Amino acid sequence: MVTCYLRYIVDPYKLKEFEHYGRLWLPLVEKFGGQHHGYFLPSEGANDVALAMFSFPSLAAYEKYRADSIQDPECQAAFKYAQDTRCFLSYERSFFRPVFK
Repeated sequence: MVTCYLRYIVDPYKLKEFEHYGRLWLPLVEKFGGQHHGYFLPSEGANDVALAMFSFPSLAAYEKYRADSIQDPECQAAFKYAQDTRCFLSYERSFFRPVFK
């Protein structure tokens, strides 16, 4: 299993838009065989950092999701929403091997 960790730099004046963007992706990751662990929005501390994590059974499964999502109309709409609203400025992606038990 591999967990993708995303760290976003968000526009603090567009948190409502970013939350909507996150809600768009929750079912989409699962549609492609992943398990979404949620989006985490600023609360205390930095007001421009948000996180997201989701897991796939393997790095190959994640790579297939990435390739397939580019062609999916719902994913394309989510990408366009982010572009149109500019609710985040940048993001970085890292991968981890989770330990649950």
